[in-house]
Amino acid sequence: MVCYDTPRMSSAPQTTDSVLDDFLEQNGHDVEEWDRSYNKKQCPDCGGLHGTDALECDVCGWSP
Repeated sequence: MVCYDTPRMSSAPQTTDSVLDDFLEQNGHDVEEWDRSYNKKQCPDCGGLHGTDALECDVCGWSP
């Protein structure tokens, strides 16, 4: 009888921020933030690009 050991890939370690975000989301908190695209903020809802000082999306009205 021949047995083969299949290598198993481990997942990448989570960063402290992602662990904290997961905990907050599981306990009812909204942690969604602006995405970044080069030197611009990008709306996670519609993808609209804005300056770094933007507080809400001019396209769809989203705000963190």
